Amino acid sequence: MRFKNYSGIFFLALAGFSCVNTPDNFPSTPEINFATIEYVPTAGPDSLIVSVDFKDAEGDLGLSATENNPPFNPVEYQRDNRGELINYANRPANAPSYNPIDWVIDPIINNATVKDTIWVIQNPDQYNIFVKFFRKRNGQYTEFKWQDPPFYTTFNGRFPRILNDDKEQAIEGNIRYGMLSSGWESIFRTDTLRVEIQIQDRRLNRSNEVTSPDVTLSQITRK
Repeated sequence: MRFKNYSGIFFLALAGFSCVNTPDNFPSTPEINFATIEYVPTAGPDSLIVSVDFKDAEGDLGLSATENNPPFNPVEYQRDNRGELINYANRPANAPSYNPIDWVIDPIINNATVKDTIWVIQNPDQYNIFVKFFRKRNGQYTEFKWQDPPFYTTFNGRFPRILNDDKEQAIEGNIRYGMLSSGWESIFRTDTLRVEIQIQDRRLNRSNEVTSPDVTLSQITRK
């Protein structure tokens, strides 16, 4: 995930998994079920941990740290009609104002550093686990969008390859995904929350979306 620090709020995502070999007739598109959600306060950044159970027929789940070429590239660099990179100084009227999602500073492109601020579009396929947050107030759910101001970040991320080779093999197991922040309690306090989760395989098949129960941080705090 993207790493940002804003007003002392710290974001990081960590993933782990366990799996076992399974019988035939599992789905080609990953299938998941919600398992658990837990809040773990510490002396440092606190952790919100979600887990899902999965089944997949081919076992093509997970991405290694080096898998950053298309279709898993982090961003698409925006270019003008001459094919030139669009920088902030010469941005067109439809370009967004500066923020750390839509602009990158001094990117490395084709193994060379471009000393400028370049317009980009984020590629969602750089991730393989997707997490949405919803806050319930007056009986209505509203999505809490981390990518919006003032945070400009995301808790979408990657979990590592579950199988080390590309041999097709049916698998099932559990993925635990931990999201670290020093801001959980200051942002959500006593709010009722729920999260929605999806995963994606290396063929870009997205699983079904699963939803946690309604919780507050105090209800799910590890004792």
